[in-house]
Amino acid sequence: MILRVRQKEFVEKSVKALLERGNTLGVAPTGSGKTIMLSAVVGQVLNGHGGKAAILAHRAEITAQNMDKFRRVNPNLNVSVVDAKTKSWDGDAVFAMVQTLSRENNLSQMPHLDLLVVDEAHHAEAATYRRIIDAAKSKNGRVKIYGVTATPNRGDGKSLRNIFNNCADQISLGEMIASGQLVRPRTFVIDLGCGIG
Repeated sequence: MILRVRQKEFVEKSVKALLERGNTLGVAPTGSGKTIMLSAVVGQVLNGHGGKAAILAHRAEITAQNMDKFRRVNPNLNVSVVDAKTKSWDGDAVFAMVQTLSRENNLSQMPHLDLLVVDEAHHAEAATYRRIIDAAKSKNGRVKIYGVTATPNRGDGKSLRNIFNNCADQISLGEMIASGQLVRPRTFVIDLGCGIG
């Protein structure tokens, strides 16, 4: 799969930050190809240095989509799944459901990871995610933590700085629109007729 110029830049900055700092956050709007970029980052880290990665998601649909796109970007890497039905750590890249992996008996089966990826990284401060991150760090103090999100600000005001102490790159919605890769959003207001105002 061929990445766009801006996607390649995002990937390069993410890989550089991971190798230099051990963790990083990448921010990009919906429609920018976050999963493709995430997959390219994992592929470069694993292809260049070997090892094992786990990619976390909080919904089965996202796990399946991530795995499908990952295979297209990295056809030479093996994948496996840890979810309610299957618990296989055989792949180079393991796609894991947070709700399943965060259970103590499943965490105890988690092997030494070289890279832990948090898709929708704004969730990373949630207790289930923190259990996984802490377990990965306890098994390998040098595990790299990579997060991607479109919305880095949490509604509860909790900071992501405890997990990601830097942001490798941020692609703005305006940048994507200006480059012709996204259309300008249209906003609609619906009058509910509530008589308020």
